[in-house]
Amino acid sequence: MSDMIEVQIDSIRVHLMAPNRVVVLKEKDSERYLTIWVGAYEAEAITVALQEVEMIRPLTHDLIKNIFSAFNARVTRVEISRLQDDIFYGNIIIVANGAELSIDARPSDAIALAVRAHVPILVSQKVMEAAAQAPEQDLPETPALPAAPKAPPPPLTEEGNDRLSVFKNFIDKLDLDDADKKDKPDSPSTSN
Repeated sequence: MSDMIEVQIDSIRVHLMAPNRVVVLKEKDSERYLTIWVGAYEAEAITVALQEVEMIRPLTHDLIKNIFSAFNARVTRVEISRLQDDIFYGNIIIVANGAELSIDARPSDAIALAVRAHVPILVSQKVMEAAAQAPEQDLPETPALPAAPKAPPPPLTEEGNDRLSVFKNFIDKLDLDDADKKDKPDSPSTSN
């Protein structure tokens, strides 16, 4: 366990172009980050636990925690132990009947269980060295280059004028005087 690094969940992010999510783990006492792709359901399971949302019925990871508890097994930590062919491998470490057991698990499931059991998330030193990233350091300031003089935009082509004419026709048809009258409150009547 001495080659393991403790991390904490920094955030869960949504990939805008795909249905996948990313769990961002931050190394404690350092600025290294490890990102792990997870499915939408696993991300939701982690988020629900982080936000301590009470569910009417137990979710799968709650069920696993309840099963361990029913058999007097205690989750002590979860580990992300290796990275092979861009796939992360994890373990759930439990103590049952005085013996420590390691159970193979996807890191997303292990993390979802760790949040529920309030146990540390550890990452192998080798995994951190292979996949973690540190934020880019501030680049030294360089003097700004003088701005090039702006050239006037090229004249519109006939096709460009045709495209814009649709908007010009629309604007020409608007009755802006009528819109101003609608926005102003009626003046008080002066009749006796």
